[in-house]
Amino acid sequence: MRFRLLLPLALAAALAVQTLGAQSLADFEKRVTEFTLPNGLHFIVCERHEAPVVSFHTYVNAGSVDDPKGKSGLAHMFEHMAFKGTETIGSTNWPAEKQALAKVDAAYDALQQERNKLVKADPEKLKQLEAAFQAAADKANSYVVPNLYPRIIEENGGVGLNAQTGEDSTEYYYNFPANRVELWFYLESARFYDPVLREFYKERSVVREERRMRTESEPQGKLIEAETATAIEAHPYRIPPVGWASDIENLRVSDARAFFDKYYVPANITIAIVGDVDPVKMKTLAAKYFDRLPKKPLPDPVLTIEPPQEGPKHVEVESPAQPLEVITYHRPSQYDKDDPAFDVMSSLLSGGRTSLMYRDMVLNKKMAYAAQAISSYPGSKYPNLFLFFLVPSQGHTLQENEKELDSIIENLKTQKVDEEALKRVKTRTRAALIRQLDNNAGLADLLASYYANFGDWKRLFTDIDRIDKVTGEDVQRVAREYLRVENRTVGITVQPAAPPKGGQTSSAAQPSAGGEQ
Repeated sequence: MRFRLLLPLALAAALAVQTLGAQSLADFEKRVTEFTLPNGLHFIVCERHEAPVVSFHTYVNAGSVDDPKGKSGLAHMFEHMAFKGTETIGSTNWPAEKQALAKVDAAYDALQQERNKLVKADPEKLKQLEAAFQAAADKANSYVVPNLYPRIIEENGGVGLNAQTGEDSTEYYYNFPANRVELWFYLESARFYDPVLREFYKERSVVREERRMRTESEPQGKLIEAETATAIEAHPYRIPPVGWASDIENLRVSDARAFFDKYYVPANITIAIVGDVDPVKMKTLAAKYFDRLPKKPLPDPVLTIEPPQEGPKHVEVESPAQPLEVITYHRPSQYDKDDPAFDVMSSLLSGGRTSLMYRDMVLNKKMAYAAQAISSYPGSKYPNLFLFFLVPSQGHTLQENEKELDSIIENLKTQKVDEEALKRVKTRTRAALIRQLDNNAGLADLLASYYANFGDWKRLFTDIDRIDKVTGEDVQRVAREYLRVENRTVGITVQPAAPPKGGQTSSAAQPSAGGEQ
């Protein structure tokens, strides 16, 4: 469920019951207007007139799982390009810039052709082609008004401008004053109607650096990446949204354009608008600005099915930093009947200071700095992983922490679940939903994502009922069925091997006494 990451945001039980009663499904339905344009783009409008502000959330039902083979990171790359503007936003001279961009592509084609030669490329020719490409790029960039698209938003009172690319979706969102609503319709429709992929190779370097900083230079990032690629063999969930380094370095403008043409089709987009708005006016503006997006067929879903895991797996990543451990178990998708039980189980294990893992490993035995369970990783639209993350405290080892976690899991399987703990989990879940519903941006996120994933935004209310129906026996059954050793992958960081003293080669690498090897 979309709000499961907010489970630790607890409120008092009485407040939760009282507030949800005031924000029931019936009350919300009176304020929500839905409509679908002829091209398939769906809008959800919720009126909230308490303040003259509006939150917008655009949910594109495509993420890194949809990256073509050999082009990982493409969904993320296009997210960056969606802020570069259009023919009329971001250029001092579009006709001249258009010609210059064509020359950039031609120069890059020639450079890549030389780089990709099976026989070693000519270094001198490469140097010349690289200089020609850089000159073409510099010429094209000379027509660019940097960051004009986001600057227009900020100068008109827009706040919270951001976007994110996950495994299952790409989302764009920000907030505007109510008197700037029509400007949002123009700007948002324009970037999905005629986006100009300017400064592509410059931005590609930014994305490459993003991977270097967040994954390659971070022990946790490297461990999570190795763990995921080990646990998941076939499904594209195994590939990180930022992409593999070599794929990023070879992405082309034509790749991004093809991805946009295939996945950014109106019927694959849901837009939620929450705030001080008139739904009749919103429908008029939607038709005025978004009707121009051409109707196209929906892209095919991912068809690859992850095969069952047939035994435990183990992966190690060298790191001189603090020891870390990640343990994952395969689990079904968000559409499975047991999805609510996984949410309840993760909260019982690590949802707050009274949870089983925190109380035992962090508070009482002080063997861990952090002990966390995440019910769905890395995505949830397709079968995925139930994840544990452990950070041992000083004087304690990964082995001790893993053994203690195994004991907690075994007790969860065999001992009756504490009913009071179960009630606390359900209260926290309800309170977390209320907190997100009370925020315009949070509500817009929920409305768009629930509609895109389940075909009905009302599911965000009925999911609470599903949580309420989860029993202790359900949790035990799911734990026994899925948290099995043969279904497990363990990833740990290990200290790098010390170099041989005196710089000598190890004995294993030395020739035998007879001189033969």
